[in-house]
Amino acid sequence: MSQLTIVANIVAKPEHIELVKTELQKLIAITRAEAGCINYDLHQNNDNPAHFLFFENWQSRELWQQHMGNQHLQDYLAATDGCVAEFTVNEMTHIG
Repeated sequence: MSQLTIVANIVAKPEHIELVKTELQKLIAITRAEAGCINYDLHQNNDNPAHFLFFENWQSRELWQQHMGNQHLQDYLAATDGCVAEFTVNEMTHIG
């Protein structure tokens, strides 16, 4: 399978922006070291600081799926339980 691009949108509840940001930042170094990770870049919306976006590229969907099952993601979910208003993941294919 070809390279997989992930666009993940996370919207924190207003009172939990800094907590969610801190927990998301903890994911960066460990994820970048994972097998198959090409890039894993976190962004914060300039107009809405509660909105975070991960732009990721993986060598394959299978390697991304392995990432999704890792303990550090489970730890993130536990730490931010009840703090996130919205979370969407889009699996994308580069076409040009």
